[in-house]
Amino acid sequence: MAAAAPVAPARVQARWLATSVLVVGAAFVLAVAVGAVSLAPGRIALEVLDHVPGISVDSGLSARESAIVWQLRLPRVVLGLLVGSMLAVAGASFQGVFRNPLADPYLLGASSGAGLGATIAIVSRNSSGLSWSVPLAAFVGALAAVGLAYLLASVGLGDRSSTVLLLAGVAVAAFLSAIQTFLQQRHADSIREVYSWLIGSLSATGWGDIRTVLPYGIVSVTILLAHRRVLDVLSVGDEEAGALGLRVLRSRLLIVAAASLATAAAVSVSGLIGFVGIVVPHTVRMLAGSSYRVILPLSVFFGGAFLAGADLLARTVLSPAEVPIGVITAVFGAPFFAIVLRSRRRVSL
Repeated sequence: MAAAAPVAPARVQARWLATSVLVVGAAFVLAVAVGAVSLAPGRIALEVLDHVPGISVDSGLSARESAIVWQLRLPRVVLGLLVGSMLAVAGASFQGVFRNPLADPYLLGASSGAGLGATIAIVSRNSSGLSWSVPLAAFVGALAAVGLAYLLASVGLGDRSSTVLLLAGVAVAAFLSAIQTFLQQRHADSIREVYSWLIGSLSATGWGDIRTVLPYGIVSVTILLAHRRVLDVLSVGDEEAGALGLRVLRSRLLIVAAASLATAAAVSVSGLIGFVGIVVPHTVRMLAGSSYRVILPLSVFFGGAFLAGADLLARTVLSPAEVPIGVITAVFGAPFFAIVLRSRRRVSL
C-alpha cells in the first residue's frame, strides 16, 4: 500500500494576499479623499507622487487642500492602518498562544494599565501642573500591567501555564481598574478628558505619533510573524508541542511579550479601541483558513483596513461632529462577538 503524501503546510493563497492589498488600498484612498472637503483620488495620488524624491508633478490641489492632505488626513489614515494592524496581529497571537478564540489584545491587563497611566498623567497635569506625556504614561502603564501579570503567575502562583497567566491578568486588570476609578472619583474635573481618551480616537494625531509608534510596531509584528508556525504548534497543546521539540515556556513568553508591546504602543497613541483584535482574526479565520501562517499575515492588512474604515465612518457619519472610533468598532464588534459565541456553542453541542 502506497504511503500517503505529506500534507503541505498552510500558506497564504495569492488571491487572498491580492485581496488584502486591494482592501488596504481602497481604505487608504477613501479615507484620504472623503471628508468635510472632498478630494479627487487622482489628485491625491499626484500629490503623493510630487513628494517622492526625483519626481515633480502638478497635483492641481490648492495650498489649503495640500495642507489638509499632509497635515490632517494622511497622518491620521497612516496611523489608523498601523494601529489596526498591530491590534489585529496582537489579538490573533493571544488567541493562538492561549488557545482561546475570544482572547483580545487587552487580555493581560494592558488596557487597565494604559488607562491608569493615562489617568495619572491627565490628573497630574490638571491638578498640579505637572506636564506628563499621556502617550508615554499609557505605554509604560500597559507594559507594567502585563509584566505584573506575568510576575504574579510565575512567582506568586508558581506557574506560568496559559490558564494561570490568564487568571493573573484578570486579577491585575481588576486591581488597576480600581485604582483608576479611585483617582477619577478624587479628581472629578478630569473625568471628561480621561473618558475621551479611554474610548479611543485618532483625531489628535500627527506625523510625530507615527514616528513614535512605528519602531515598536515593526519589531513586535516582525517577531509575531516569525512565530506564526510556533502558534500552529502551540495549538495542539503544551505537552504535544513539547514532545515535538518546542520550548513552550520560552516561546509563550516571547509571543506574549511581542503582542503586549504591540498593544501598548498602539493604545499609547490611540486610546482604547476595542474589538479590532477579535473581529479581524476571526474574519480571516472564517474566510481564508485556521492556520496562523495564514491568519497573522492577513490580519496585518485587514486590521489596518478595518480601523481606517472605522475612522472614516467616525469622522463622517455625523459630520461635522465626530463619533469616537471606539463606538464605531463596538457597533461592528459586539454583534460579531455574539455570532462567534453562538457558533462556538453550536459546535460544542
